[in-house]
Amino acid sequence: MKIGVVSAIFDGFSFEEMIDTVSQLGYKCVEVACWPQGKAERRYAGVSHINVDNMNDAYVAYIRDYCAKKNVEISSLAYYPNNLDGDLAKRSFANEHLKKVILASEKLGVNMVTTFIGRMQDKTVDENLAEVQKVWTPIVEFAKEHNVKIGIENCPMLFWEDQWPGGQNIATTPAIWHELFKILPYDNFGLNYDPSHFIWQMMDYIKPIYEFKDKIFHIHFKDIKIYKDKLDDYGIMAYPLQFMAPKIPGLGDIDWGKFVSALTDIGYDSFACVEVEDRAFEGSREKRIDSVALSKKYLDNYVI
Repeated sequence: MKIGVVSAIFDGFSFEEMIDTVSQLGYKCVEVACWPQGKAERRYAGVSHINVDNMNDAYVAYIRDYCAKKNVEISSLAYYPNNLDGDLAKRSFANEHLKKVILASEKLGVNMVTTFIGRMQDKTVDENLAEVQKVWTPIVEFAKEHNVKIGIENCPMLFWEDQWPGGQNIATTPAIWHELFKILPYDNFGLNYDPSHFIWQMMDYIKPIYEFKDKIFHIHFKDIKIYKDKLDDYGIMAYPLQFMAPKIPGLGDIDWGKFVSALTDIGYDSFACVEVEDRAFEGSREKRIDSVALSKKYLDNYVI
């Protein structure tokens, strides 16, 4: 298993500064954020360390050489928009940029893209699944043609009132994953598995590892802390951020020993990247670096 970090926490860092920091902290890989330039719409979105609009041969060679020199492998190119946005103009833009990320992944020899399925947040699950077939079949076919795997993260993208009622990502539960894999029965279509989102949905985050072992392409190491007193006040039907908060690994409610043990049970030996969304470490550039350093120090107990 190769432990890395999601580059979105390094907002404001150049590509070189980001790779240097990842290397200095002892990480083996990095999931590189590849959002459109100047398109930040939410926290941790809009960060771009590779410009996929400019993938000429010289730029590709530079990226590959710089990573090799620093002994850092790119695990995936990351872009997490709402690919099923109810606003068709926004949806089209997201889908087209995702294709650029897929092409960039092929050119760099990464051959992995991590993203969201998306969701029309005011439509039912069945309505969204019907839309998945229409929108995602050509995207997955396109990725297949270019020898690129797509790992879908299971974050519901439902945290506050702007994402209410249904959230902005349909791929949130094992029951829905089964349906998605029926609709899109492709070998290059799988999961970017994040255990933290099962915690606040009050679900088992270990069992699906065994059930979907052949579909786990990429892992996120992120923790979640449930504040029981707030949950008792607001209830499970509240906005999730009213009773929980993302934390760096080791500071939340995930049993990382059990989680990594399950991954070793299934023989998972691919990429696992720390995703930092912990507000306690957002105050400065130094604190963000500290968050990544502390995460590595903690996870070294479980992943060599």
